[in-house]
Amino acid sequence: MANCMKFIYKRILLKMSGEVIKGVDKVNFKNCLIYNIVKEIRFLVKNGIEISLVIGGGNLFRGSFLSKLGINRVSSDYIGMLSTIINGLFLKDIFERYNIPVCLMSSITIDNVCKKYNLEKAMKLLSNSVVIIFCGGMGNPFFTTDSAACVRAIETNSDIIFKGTKVNGIYSQDPNKYPDAFFYKKLNYQDVLQKEFKVMDLTAFILARDYNIPVHIFNIYHNNILSRILQGNTEGTLITS
Repeated sequence: MANCMKFIYKRILLKMSGEVIKGVDKVNFKNCLIYNIVKEIRFLVKNGIEISLVIGGGNLFRGSFLSKLGINRVSSDYIGMLSTIINGLFLKDIFERYNIPVCLMSSITIDNVCKKYNLEKAMKLLSNSVVIIFCGGMGNPFFTTDSAACVRAIETNSDIIFKGTKVNGIYSQDPNKYPDAFFYKKLNYQDVLQKEFKVMDLTAFILARDYNIPVHIFNIYHNNILSRILQGNTEGTLITS
């Protein structure tokens, strides 16, 4: 089957919200969404796609929300970063259950929990079909995991950034409130920055624009959507220069 599959990208970075883990069953430790994503990643890795992940921490703590409660912004952001490490450990365990080679790297050092981020090692692992989970954000406050995803994509020479969301892509307005909202199949970076679409941190879009990395926004709740996009199907919203 591997020889029959033709993909338009070789190395991808997938940005996922911590929300994909939120629905985990407390009794059976099972979440159909995250398990389906992992199984699809296993399929793609077996077919030669090199994959890294950046996971958010919003299902546990979101730094921006904590700061609104009166917690110091720097402390809030570090709490958020630690949340991404917890999610990273959870994902790493699932990958290992499915016998997928995986490495958890963090911008924040926690001995015996995760490896310190090292670009040279990350590049070697990706080239050897090891999935890398990047956690800990940028390791500094005031930066979102969206920005961290763009930086890691730039550093690892990824062909594209995939951003999984709850909606099908970018609309002119919130489709849940405005049924007649216009859906964009393609956009350029300047359009996104001028219209200030909220689907991704604008700092991240600036980084993507400056380094000419495409960003594909799609609905991660649709089964096998990664494979379909990688085979050239027009799903979601593609943002390029």
